[in-house]
Amino acid sequence: MSENKTKFNAEEMKSIVQEVVTDVLKDAKYTHSEVVNWNGQIVDSCLKKLRATYKTYKFVVTCVILQKNGAGFYAGSSVYWDNANDGSSSYRFENDTMYAITNVFALSV
Repeated sequence: MSENKTKFNAEEMKSIVQEVVTDVLKDAKYTHSEVVNWNGQIVDSCLKKLRATYKTYKFVVTCVILQKNGAGFYAGSSVYWDNANDGSSSYRFENDTMYAITNVFALSV
């Protein structure tokens, strides 16, 4: 991933996020006391990998980890940006005990 990309690619960013989230949560069972650690690992690793690949972008990465218990969840976002160069990508991880929703907002510099 040392190649410097200059054009936003949502699918590539989603692939990076999927790899990170799966690596952190692949065998995990929801444990309330671990959520802060998992969340930090996911956000930090995503930022490092994205920054190494896309040096001409700034990133906002969010991650929400929810216990799978039948409760509903809704989140929204709104942006004001350059539609030609900026973009976003989302990835939803799910296993038997939890969901993790990770969003990346990429802003060209």
